[in-house]
Amino acid sequence: MIERLDAAACRERLVALPDWTLDEPAAAIERTFVFADFVEAFGFMTRVAILAEKADHHPEWFNVYNRVQVRLTTHDAGGVSQRDFQLAAQMDRLLGESGVV
Repeated sequence: MIERLDAAACRERLVALPDWTLDEPAAAIERTFVFADFVEAFGFMTRVAILAEKADHHPEWFNVYNRVQVRLTTHDAGGVSQRDFQLAAQMDRLLGESGVV
């Protein structure tokens, strides 16, 4: 069983991920990434998709042109879990490696 984190535990972990926010009613963490253009946004999504598939943990996301809105929640836990923070950190690292935004 995957442990659901309460709001206080989420806020503690968000200190290390300052661009992410907690959506308490949705029991999720969220971030919007902005890129130079659609190709960079889609390339980012492709790299994240490979990581997500390997982790068997898939984001809820929405893309319009150069923006990628991401919501992470663990359905098996009924809310946010450590898995969400791990994927969020990986996404932030990918962003840093690509040098975009």
